[in-house]
Amino acid sequence: MSDFEFPDDLLAAEREAWAAIQVGTLTPQQADAVQTRLTAWAAEAGLDRYTAEMALKRAVRHAEG
Repeated sequence: MSDFEFPDDLLAAEREAWAAIQVGTLTPQQADAVQTRLTAWAAEAGLDRYTAEMALKRAVRHAEG
């Protein structure tokens, strides 16, 4: 579980990107959209983007833990 309260749209975008990575269909546009949204959210929340990105990836890729 993440210590961050990610917005639903950001979680959904990361889940879609992760699914695309797993089947080899992630596009640069899809990756950029997730990165742009994450960067904006981190800035709004006053968080370091790298820390927020790692937490988002953990929340999506390791949701059970």
